[in-house]
Amino acid sequence: MADNRLDVLERLIAELERRRAASPKESYTAKLLSQGPHKCAKKLGEEGVELALAIVDGKRKDVRAEAADVLYHFLVALMAREVPFADVMEELEGRFGLSGLEEKARRKAD
Repeated sequence: MADNRLDVLERLIAELERRRAASPKESYTAKLLSQGPHKCAKKLGEEGVELALAIVDGKRKDVRAEAADVLYHFLVALMAREVPFADVMEELEGRFGLSGLEEKARRKAD
């Protein structure tokens, strides 16, 4: 992105790391993380469904808001499993140059 909006993602990740250390009574992020990976996965799934429904309804404003919720809960779920976002980016980078069909075939072979 030419306008460097990806720095918002970096700032969000840094903020989530700060909130991880907060009291679950004071931070929704800390509360989710204190409830473990299963709760974080459940919230991610709920938000994913809400995003899918918003996409079907076609209201841009709702899609945008639900996509932001999915991104937040995705990052929290990664944190709950101690998977750095940088690892996800590395995985994506390794897939460049492969078709989706090739990539899926490689996963099945592993």
